[in-house]
Amino acid sequence: MPPRSQPTARQVRLGTELRRLRDAAGMTAREVAGFLGSTSAQMSQMEAGIAGVSEERVRRLAAHYSCADEALVDALVAMAMDRTRGWWEEYRSVLPPVFLDLAELEHHATFIEEISTAHVPGLLQTEDYARAVIEYWRPELPESELAPRVEHRMRRKVVLAATPYTVVLHEPVLRTRVADRRAARGQLAAILEQSESLSVTVRVIPFGVDGFAGASAELLYAGGRVPTLDTAQRDTPEGSAFMDAAARLRSMRTLFRRVEAVSLEPTRSRDYIHRLAKEL
Repeated sequence: MPPRSQPTARQVRLGTELRRLRDAAGMTAREVAGFLGSTSAQMSQMEAGIAGVSEERVRRLAAHYSCADEALVDALVAMAMDRTRGWWEEYRSVLPPVFLDLAELEHHATFIEEISTAHVPGLLQTEDYARAVIEYWRPELPESELAPRVEHRMRRKVVLAATPYTVVLHEPVLRTRVADRRAARGQLAAILEQSESLSVTVRVIPFGVDGFAGASAELLYAGGRVPTLDTAQRDTPEGSAFMDAAARLRSMRTLFRRVEAVSLEPTRSRDYIHRLAKEL
């Protein structure tokens, strides 16, 4: 398979997991390259996601590494064989790769959990809200670059039709007017409408709740086919960061459960949002 010039985050993740299996087996890249009749350079490309890998090779490597986790091996094979060209590929060379990586992550997720304390999450944003937020942070963007960003964000919502999605919103998210009163009303109405979906659970943390010290706890957690392949995503000043180290994933799961524990249950959350909407 020819080398890739720009591997996706999912392709990089496959290579990372293969390297972790090799490390766990205590083998060097040179040793495994010899076993495969390959070279250290080719091993490096494979483990960096630059070079593709076949189903036969994934299974052969897993056996060589004495990996007994059949579910994990099957999940890695599925990643290796995946030839999905999702809707996000239409934006390649139009938007930065991280936009496409996030859409692909959400597409393959078995569930999505999110904490938002600053803005309405992208998966729930209306077009007016999304445009206002993007324009605020990137005022230099011409319409030709702004419009695809807004459109991409709107299209990400397709996952809400079937993927279980739980979001915890801090009250400032619901009160902040990123645009005007009309846009704010429309955004709250959209959240209430989405909360009626069987796959969407919206929970709210009111200002007056005790035990919430996570005002900066922004997080998106995407479930993998097996827990080992879960991914956490957080926005940083340098851009979007994807986390997949086991210790970090445990920490992010704990964070979500702590935040969820102090939120209102879904029915009370909807009532709370209804009351806020009447105040606008």
